[in-house]
Amino acid sequence: MLGERFRAAREARGLSLSDVSEQIRIRSLYLAAIEDENWDAIGAPVYVRGFLRTYARFLGLDSEEAVAAFNATLPAAPSGEATAPNHAPARLRSRPAGWSSSFVVWATAAVAVLLIAFVVYNELTMGHAQTAAPTVAEASATPSPTPPARRPPTPLGPADGTKSLALVLSAPSWLRVTVDGSVSMEGTFPAGTSKTFHGKNALVRIGNAGGVEVYVDGKDVGKLGKSGDVVEQAFTL
Repeated sequence: MLGERFRAAREARGLSLSDVSEQIRIRSLYLAAIEDENWDAIGAPVYVRGFLRTYARFLGLDSEEAVAAFNATLPAAPSGEATAPNHAPARLRSRPAGWSSSFVVWATAAVAVLLIAFVVYNELTMGHAQTAAPTVAEASATPSPTPPARRPPTPLGPADGTKSLALVLSAPSWLRVTVDGSVSMEGTFPAGTSKTFHGKNALVRIGNAGGVEVYVDGKDVGKLGKSGDVVEQAFTL
């Protein structure tokens, strides 16, 4: 089901609803409503579609596929939406005070405008966040065909004979790195992050395999999967 796909993708990255809410600026109760497919808790379909697109892009899911799956749950004929305005005048006429009815209409319209503006703001904010990191990297790079973010950290060469494992992030990803039985790195990190580890054995778990490049003792072993893939792999150093 659609909601279960969102929940599974979020949990695979080790994120809570609060973590996601802080990053994409959508309230946790709306994110929970998406995962529970409780569309009535969000409101009109236009708001549901906007939240779905923003949440899907953050998790690396196909946003248009998610919207299409939601549209399939709507009634075949938009009778509910079409007839609602026709019943509204009757209810408003039944109110004893005309000024009170007008106030309700204006307040409803104001709330609708604010919600639409919020959805548009989130769309623009997510688009800027996804392009900001590459823009900064290009502006600060020296005239070299290889961006600095793709160069692995230089191994320090410890005297005990251990080798190195280096991770370079070209896109945001959740990571957990365990070296010789101890967790050395865990959390969600932005594009441009690079880290080198030394030891004999390493276990790497990646929440966005297509955004992390792996180097073992200076040798590029490539990416462990595609964008959005959750991958775990052990390395003997």
